Amino acid sequence: MAVVRALNPDVGYEAQWRQALRVVGGEARAAAQVRVHAELPPDLADFVGRGPEVRRLRQVLAESRRTGDAVVISAIEGMAGIGKTELAVRVGHLMARDKPFDQVLFVDLRGFDPDQPPADPAAVLDGFLRLLGVPGHKIGNGLAARAAAYRERLAGAEALVILDNAADREQIEPLLPGTAGCLTLVTSRRRLDGVAAVTNVVLSPFTLDEAVTFLGRMLPDVPVGADPTAAARIAERCGGLPLALDLIAGHIRATPGWTLTDHAERLDERHRTRRIDGGVELAFSLSYQRLPADLRRLLRLAALHPGPELDVHAAAALADIEPSAAQAGLDHLHRDHLLQRDASARYTCHDLVRSYAAARAADEDPPAERRAAQTRLFDHYLGAAALAVNTLFPADALRRPEAPATHLSALSAPDAARAWLDTERPNLVAVASHTADHGWPSHTLRVSTILWRYFIHGYPADALIVHGHAYRTARNSDDPAARAQATMELAAAHLQLSNLEQAVDLLDQVLPLLRQTGDVAGQARALTNLGVADTRLCRYKAAADHYERAATLFRQVGDKVGEARVLNNLGAVEERLGQHESAVEHLRHALALSREFGDRDDEAWALTGLASVEVRAGHGADAGRHFEQSLAIFRELGDRDGEAWAVEGTGALHASLGEPAQAAEHFRRALTIFREIEDRDGEAYALNGLGETLDDVTHHAEALIVATEISAPDQQARAHAGLGRGLKSREHLERALALYAELESPAAEDIRRLLET
Repeated sequence: MAVVRALNPDVGYEAQWRQALRVVGGEARAAAQVRVHAELPPDLADFVGRGPEVRRLRQVLAESRRTGDAVVISAIEGMAGIGKTELAVRVGHLMARDKPFDQVLFVDLRGFDPDQPPADPAAVLDGFLRLLGVPGHKIGNGLAARAAAYRERLAGAEALVILDNAADREQIEPLLPGTAGCLTLVTSRRRLDGVAAVTNVVLSPFTLDEAVTFLGRMLPDVPVGADPTAAARIAERCGGLPLALDLIAGHIRATPGWTLTDHAERLDERHRTRRIDGGVELAFSLSYQRLPADLRRLLRLAALHPGPELDVHAAAALADIEPSAAQAGLDHLHRDHLLQRDASARYTCHDLVRSYAAARAADEDPPAERRAAQTRLFDHYLGAAALAVNTLFPADALRRPEAPATHLSALSAPDAARAWLDTERPNLVAVASHTADHGWPSHTLRVSTILWRYFIHGYPADALIVHGHAYRTARNSDDPAARAQATMELAAAHLQLSNLEQAVDLLDQVLPLLRQTGDVAGQARALTNLGVADTRLCRYKAAADHYERAATLFRQVGDKVGEARVLNNLGAVEERLGQHESAVEHLRHALALSREFGDRDDEAWALTGLASVEVRAGHGADAGRHFEQSLAIFRELGDRDGEAWAVEGTGALHASLGEPAQAAEHFRRALTIFREIEDRDGEAYALNGLGETLDDVTHHAEALIVATEISAPDQQARAHAGLGRGLKSREHLERALALYAELESPAAEDIRRLLET
């Protein structure tokens, strides 16, 4: 990196090289997984000491808020376990009590995590921008673009940003707001040399008085015993490290009947007879050895979890115990300060605890037992995910791979199923990554297939990661069916992201495989997805051909689910081609099929398609009824993509009835949802709808930008037409005519007549 810095000092350039090196090292995907927060962690009720540091930080921060200067405060050169995070959080809470911030951002950058690479600053910025209200589709792909958008978003706001556990200057520089009124606290084990406008605060271990005060506050009811200096002896053995003192206090509370003198003598003895380096490891060792064997095992196994956090059911699976026993064990480990627990009863552990416990697992648990524990964990996630997805999307259940049984019967309720998937999504992505990299190929492939339908309704970036792992895993398989399935899933992820060229390339790859294996239904699904790509590119006749061929194959194998879906797509394309009678016929058939096998989602899409045709045909009452029915189903299922299209269609209905106020209201609602779920195609539709309803060229101009970026010529033409009318611009009208003529759209004739007048 020194060579890179010499060639170009720009931090964005350097960060891109670092990212490239991580890609080469296989770390990029893990680095991109990071959780950000819009609030501070809870303050510590038993916070003690650090008086000079707190006063200094508050003084500088308060002065910065008063003058509006942009200041970075770093608590640095603090060794592990010295309380850097606690100090930053404490100061943040004190400052917020003095005067609330407009915005708080907090992230653990994992600078020194033993198992995961440091967080990619581009991924952190993606999370921060979303918390700041930027829709996903508005977030640029490059680090420099995201950093600029982040600083622009924070301009004029009083914000507190805490960058915890930073690795180095290169990681944090893109994350520094650098704007007046924004305060930044950075914690790191290293000095962050080279960062401008830094006030450095070096944390040392507690003074003896601070450490004794801390123990007194934590252990008010423990008798001192014969030696009045016992607390001081304990503090000295812990090296004054807050984490070590916290663990020792937990150990002392768990040994009733012992005095502080007894504990001091035991610490002295252990230090003499065992070669333990440092107070933290001594504290870990004491806390660990004091635990019953089952809790020691639970802690070791918890350290093997690949995700950011775990709940009681994941712990039960790892340890192969009942959830009630796992809950009791987790609570015990939390009381002993070996695990941290949030308000929703999810558990994490300090990276030092994880490192210590993982080392103990390597020493004490045979490899076969560690692998068996992780296999149980992955089976748990597979089984629970399968039940949750089957609950939400039952019509596809037979297409999903066999998964282990799960005791989480509550996931049979749709609300619980969706909540579980949304909560566990980071862990499911971590499972896909870990199983792909460490020899569980069957789990990688199955988690990808199970989550495919869930991912269609959102989370395209996660879909790309999970399906990408499955694709790479399947390429090493001698099973052509597995390779075909994984390729189809990755193609679907690229379709979600409007990466149409990549999607079509993958689909062209998969068709020969499907023919080789004789998978007729798979061929039909591939043809359907090729039709989707053609539809996005406005090649409607080619799309209709793909859909018709797919429908024939679905009928050939009796796949009514697939037939209903492709008929929905075919009807939508025919509506755009002006073939309304054929569209109605196919959409009614799709509606009947979906009702026959109980697929509510497909039923709602068929109703939406019918309503859209009815708007074009002037059957407003029928269209209104069908939109109302589809909207109710989409909302019941939590399908926001479907909801947005039904709302957008209702806006078009009101516009056709000469009701501009109602139309604009619906287009705005649809636009909000489309932006939230990153549906750029829908965004262009809603923007053009607003432009037409309000005669507002600014909406058409924005629609033109979006449609051009995603290569949507129909919406480009619509935007040019709106701009041509609004600006009385012949140039825009001629561009609209050329696009419509190329698409063979009936709208071309309207533009031609307008140009003639």
